[in-house]
Amino acid sequence: MLRSLPAVFALLGWLMSAAFAQDAPRRSECLAMANAPPRATPVGLRDADARTGTVAITYAGHSTYYIDTPAGVRIATDYSGAYATGRLPDVVTMNRAHSTHYTLFPDPHIPHVLHGWGDDGQPARIDQRIGDVYIRNVTTDIRRTFGDDPNAGMIKDGNSIFIFEVAGLCIGHLGHLHHKLDDSHFAAIGRLDIVMVPIDGTYTMSLDGIAEITRRLRSSVVLPMHRFMTPLDEFMRRIGQEFAVDMRTERTLEISRDTLPATPTVIILDGV
Repeated sequence: MLRSLPAVFALLGWLMSAAFAQDAPRRSECLAMANAPPRATPVGLRDADARTGTVAITYAGHSTYYIDTPAGVRIATDYSGAYATGRLPDVVTMNRAHSTHYTLFPDPHIPHVLHGWGDDGQPARIDQRIGDVYIRNVTTDIRRTFGDDPNAGMIKDGNSIFIFEVAGLCIGHLGHLHHKLDDSHFAAIGRLDIVMVPIDGTYTMSLDGIAEITRRLRSSVVLPMHRFMTPLDEFMRRIGQEFAVDMRTERTLEISRDTLPATPTVIILDGV
């Protein structure tokens, strides 16, 4: 019996450390990388950078992309239920711009439903690890009416930019963005390797406005969405010649840290 005590103590120690890890504050690797000095990798991120895995991103329609992680977590962005592909998602994010971006009656079999707006009068605060993906949000304001009328009035924190950190990638979805981002927004977003941007030019924000944000984020991959009839060459002209363009004939992009393009690239998936 005495000889088993070391094993018992070891087990208790492991359980205590696991419990502490669950209670410990979550940390954004994308923010840490964005704030790191040039040529320096934060010590805590060396193992994260070594992680391998391919993420599949599929365009379903409107502002809905499906993100499939290496561990099998399936995420649908700006989910209304109208744009479906493959199996039911495990996680859905929503923005309450209009009914094409959310549903109050999602399939009850979806385990995680994340609202980009606050349900209790407070801003939405998403800080959650689900499987191999860490999900957080940055809130922005949203107009009460369509168009760019500055007198229309804004709903504070009515939209969320959702950020998904998985397999060493920082993936952002700008949602139904209605205004320019200031320095505090960019600081809260941090680094984005892949960003999904609305390019309708009317219902969200002007093409000049979204082009400015896209240039400043300078993500390796830009995935347009919420396009309607916007000419793609017009969007490309606004963001500048430093971005390459890659037209695809398939709806799914498979990508990893190792396969990010060296030049910032706008990838147009089929259906966009």
